[in-house]
Amino acid sequence: MRPTWYVTYEVHKRGVLPKRRSPRLTTTFETEAEAKDFARARLHEGLIVFAGTINPHVPRQLVSSHDIGAWLADEQEE
Repeated sequence: MRPTWYVTYEVHKRGVLPKRRSPRLTTTFETEAEAKDFARARLHEGLIVFAGTINPHVPRQLVSSHDIGAWLADEQEE
């Protein structure tokens, strides 16, 4: 199976950087459930989290950091 979901999250700054930046990492997953579990763990660490589907997966979905809580809550209601 090919990965269809991704989760992008900010990483904590290490050391002294010469200019301001917000480093991020992205991890891919085969299922939405795996992506939600990973996103939930990063969110509990206090990180900013984004998620979505990888092209050409249809329907395309993008979960912004403002909507991540509702996206994670959807699984708990089912």
